[in-house]
Amino acid sequence: MTEHRISRRTFFYGPLLTAAIPAGGFGSVASLRSLGYKPYYDKLNVASIGCGGQGGFILNEAARTENIVALCEVDDRRGAANLKKFSVPRYKDYRVMLDKEGRNIDACTIGIPDFMHAAAALACMQRGKHVYVEKPLTTTPWEARLLRQAAEKYGVATQMGNQGFSHECHRVAAEIVWSGEIGEVREAHISVSPGTHPTGLESPPPAAPVPEGLDWDLWLGVAPTRPYSSMYTPYNWRGFWDFGTGQIGNWATHTAGPVHSALLLDAPVSVECLSQEGDRRYAMPHRGVIRFDFPARGKMPPCSVYYHDAARPGDREAFAVPGMEGETILPPTNNLAEKGRPTAARGPGPLMATAPRGQLKPGEVVGAGGPGVAVFLPPGGRGGGAQPGLLTGNGSVFIGTKGVIATSSRGEGVWLLPSSRWKDYALPPPLLTRSPGHMLDWIRACKGGSPSCSDFRATVPFAEWLALVLIAYRVPGKLAWDSRNLRFTNSPEANRYVKPLYRKGRELKL
Repeated sequence: MTEHRISRRTFFYGPLLTAAIPAGGFGSVASLRSLGYKPYYDKLNVASIGCGGQGGFILNEAARTENIVALCEVDDRRGAANLKKFSVPRYKDYRVMLDKEGRNIDACTIGIPDFMHAAAALACMQRGKHVYVEKPLTTTPWEARLLRQAAEKYGVATQMGNQGFSHECHRVAAEIVWSGEIGEVREAHISVSPGTHPTGLESPPPAAPVPEGLDWDLWLGVAPTRPYSSMYTPYNWRGFWDFGTGQIGNWATHTAGPVHSALLLDAPVSVECLSQEGDRRYAMPHRGVIRFDFPARGKMPPCSVYYHDAARPGDREAFAVPGMEGETILPPTNNLAEKGRPTAARGPGPLMATAPRGQLKPGEVVGAGGPGVAVFLPPGGRGGGAQPGLLTGNGSVFIGTKGVIATSSRGEGVWLLPSSRWKDYALPPPLLTRSPGHMLDWIRACKGGSPSCSDFRATVPFAEWLALVLIAYRVPGKLAWDSRNLRFTNSPEANRYVKPLYRKGRELKL
């Protein structure tokens, strides 16, 4: 058992995280204010670090109920719409914003490239600001552990933006597993669709002039300096080792969520890349399969979790679910209405950006970066639709001794397999607390309420084991993981990737 473990059920039962609740209780306004919290009837003053893309989305989610008081964006083009929309002070350097506007800021939303999450979040927490950090929480296990320690040291409310954790289907999946309906689960599979960012590059990205409105040095932040390339911004950075996490951060942080929660996962004892395709020197490989082995957790037996990266029908990476030939594996999203259950109070966020119908040219593909952003497809493209019996696309499957459960997308759909079993199945009684919506869950915590469902104490163990995928891709063999000491016991080479290489003078410390 690792030193940072808390019960996975605890993050659903927010009040059990008593350390995060002001000692004076919710009725003591003076106590709340003294600890940096506001009473429920006051609005938070929120600053946004990152105003375009997903950063812009979470900014506007916060703006639905709270005050926006400052904006930070290094790329004028990327954040143009929101920089125009909000008449508040704007900055390009979040450190300058925090120094100048700090007295007027209660909390910060952070929606910037993956490699800068830890640096920005730590700077905010060190100044006593509550933080909402987009997924993936970090690019390495060392950074994830640092953020958890920082949240505890500075006593702030935290949330990772893995919005599916707030969905009804996510909770129902856990309740079905815990009910014993599918028996013991010793094997689970996670799948993500191919991305539209660069993969398998055989040469470094070509240098190009820095676009007007982009502060390239500030964009690089803690990363070592290098020439600008148009392949990095505004979206395709996620395919490069130094900046992104590929489909792990793009989708697996969602699809792995129900597996992590329902199986009460903590730290694996080993991780191994079973297969991969594509060059990995400069960017993520095209696709692959990674295996994790987890020890027993209480009465739950040891289990293996397989990550199928960019699996498509016909690929060797696609998992054939035993005994489910002819069955559609992944359920539709928001499918619990037929069982009398409501869906999420607020959808988890935008789906892949698409051009308005009728504006796409024949054969044109628009990726998650939106119209006008270069699309990079792996060999064979993104693949066709679902194939009966195969786990492809974004979802997960639990293989139990008495049955099978599948979840889809961000954990927004759930059902038993085969379909005949689901048809007349009565859901178990609700055991877990429900979310008012992912952003509202965090806002409630910022005002002294129960810790959010993705509080760092709950999600850091999740972020840590997912980040090991990136190391397994780069170092062959079965890697033995010692979570307590944040190191591999059998590979000095793998240990090189546990912590990032920071630019001199930008190192992170509590």
